[in-house]
Amino acid sequence: MKIEGLLSESFIVLNLELATKAEVIDAMLGIVAAHPGVRDHGKLRRDVLKREKEMSTGIGKQIALPHAKTEAVVDPVLALATLKSRIHFDSIDNEPVQIIFLLATPEEMLAEHLKLLGRITRLAGREDLRRRLLSASSATEVLTLFREEEKDFPQI
Repeated sequence: MKIEGLLSESFIVLNLELATKAEVIDAMLGIVAAHPGVRDHGKLRRDVLKREKEMSTGIGKQIALPHAKTEAVVDPVLALATLKSRIHFDSIDNEPVQIIFLLATPEEMLAEHLKLLGRITRLAGREDLRRRLLSASSATEVLTLFREEEKDFPQI
């Protein structure tokens, strides 16, 4: 599993105009509402919010990564959004966020879930990649960017 293999144009939204963490999470859940891997949208919402309550998923470097291991999905679900303006997200570095990934995996895929979290964090943590994501003008451009970045990565 690679990021570019899990993402599709339908689940990438650029330059959203949102003002709060709650709006961002709602928007991300809305983006994946029609994802074929989601079997129970209400449970997915509860599980993502429960995880967020435990500890903020603002991972630093302008990135938020709301996520859940959940029975609400039958396959890994990944969405990406960029925000027009940075917002406060209770990030570990106290910096506002502008790039959001939403990841949900079936509960039995713990190893894959952790590897995907690590890969997203590692790639998106690079300043050059964040800059390119924020300047992307289309979902196709985002997918191409991840395809290029992951070409030498092994499958998860």
